[in-house]
Amino acid sequence: MAGWMWLRCVLGPHLQRIHRSTDPSRPEGRAGRRGWNYQPRSLEKHSDSILSWASALWSLSYYSSPLLLCYLYRKGYICSSKLVPVSQYVGTVLVCLLGVACLRGLGRWKNSEYLQFISILDENKDNHTPANKKKLRCYDFDFSYWPSDFSWSEFSNPKLSKAGVSLLKPEPRLRGAADSVLHSVRTLPCHIISFLIVHSFGRRMLYPGSVGLLQKAMRPMLQQGQARLIEEFDGQRNKLVACDGNEIDTMFVDRRREGGQKGQTLVICCEGNAGFYEVGCMNTPLEGGYSVLGWNHPGFAGSTGVPFPQNEANAMDVVIQYAVHRLGFQLSDIVVYAWSIGGFTASWAVMSYPEIQSVVLDASFDDLLPLALKVMPDSWKPLVQHAVRQYMNLNNADQLLKYQGPVLLIRRTRDEIITTTGPEDVMSNRGNDLLLKLLQFRYPKIMTEEGVRVVRQWLGSSNPIEEASVYSGYEVDDDWCVSVLQSYQAEGDVLFPWSVGEDMAMEGRRQLALFLARKYMRNFETTHCTPLPASEFHSPWRL
Repeated sequence: MAGWMWLRCVLGPHLQRIHRSTDPSRPEGRAGRRGWNYQPRSLEKHSDSILSWASALWSLSYYSSPLLLCYLYRKGYICSSKLVPVSQYVGTVLVCLLGVACLRGLGRWKNSEYLQFISILDENKDNHTPANKKKLRCYDFDFSYWPSDFSWSEFSNPKLSKAGVSLLKPEPRLRGAADSVLHSVRTLPCHIISFLIVHSFGRRMLYPGSVGLLQKAMRPMLQQGQARLIEEFDGQRNKLVACDGNEIDTMFVDRRREGGQKGQTLVICCEGNAGFYEVGCMNTPLEGGYSVLGWNHPGFAGSTGVPFPQNEANAMDVVIQYAVHRLGFQLSDIVVYAWSIGGFTASWAVMSYPEIQSVVLDASFDDLLPLALKVMPDSWKPLVQHAVRQYMNLNNADQLLKYQGPVLLIRRTRDEIITTTGPEDVMSNRGNDLLLKLLQFRYPKIMTEEGVRVVRQWLGSSNPIEEASVYSGYEVDDDWCVSVLQSYQAEGDVLFPWSVGEDMAMEGRRQLALFLARKYMRNFETTHCTPLPASEFHSPWRL
């Protein structure tokens, strides 16, 4: 029995923190669940440090392997006479590391806190009851060992293709059979190079949060953020299994018992390309009093997989299924809130689940391609176009146009990330293009050439004083605009696009264009990565 327990300690997960279990009889409320960091014994601490350094060196070697292999080849080290002794050295190092792992297991075996934890983990695997799950939630440990709490297949057809949920695809160009074959042969090198670029450094440039070294550097911050969510807000961490088999790390904070309309509304948060729910945009609606469900991209922190568009949509799908079927929220009670690149999964969600109450997109863009072209050499343009459209087609605007519900766009006026020139040029912010495409689709008779011109003039304002000057310059009458739109809506044509403004004078269309632009977009005078205050998080405008 002792030998088996020692083996479990050798193979067991890292234990980072112990949260005090919730006790409703305690009068001190949230602060009463304050936990403590797990304190390993000396033997476990030092052996774990050695293994951590070995893991970091392996990660560094992995990411630098192309350069390292080229260097070794030029120096003549890649030959049989050199590889044999090198393999012997590697074997010796692996044996030593195995011994260090056994010593770490011995240190854990002598620690009563770790023994109690490993016993609860084993009990949970054998019998995943709510009572055992509650005990397990008192520990913060490697998420790969966490048992599954919800699977996509529980409420969806498991016979569906494991390729995942449906995505919008770019329309193929029509070609003849002979032209199509010839074109395929001519573009084959481009296909191969694009594949290699995207699956090597391209995906990591787009989603730096999936890089292991960055996650190791951020680990203390992530652990601190997770402890805050669990201990101060009584957050519940869960593992969801998507249709592609990826495991998604989620955090749910339930405010329904606190009363109030905000607590009855669930805000699902979609993080940025280096954002994690532990320290990301989840805190904004949380401070606003909403029930909140955060999740990490595939390959981020506890989530498995890689953040390609298909995997992202699959993850978002299981998060929504979990919110509806397990947490008990109606789609009409769900608001999707996204920051930056999270706009892709948010726009996919409202396109696929049109009953969702509303969507808020903060510092998001219309299409990835213009931003990708900005950071790559001009000579790479055909290659970048093919790589983005084929493998990273983040077509936020196309997806958002499929949604009929309320939308709010938040533009950062000093954004340095989603601008195609620089933060000082507010007109190059791709959030402008997202707004214009949305308005042109929903109100085509208002957003004529003149309507687009006045909205662009308003978008060129870099501060509230300039905005107000443009707005008042055209003498926009808000009450009149509302009455016109309500009268049109009362006629029964409620689905977009609307034909309102078709027989209207130019002055009236200008007023409506500016009125709608200000209702659909709010400006926030800051940079891209500044957290959005709760005071700036508003429900989208409804007519």
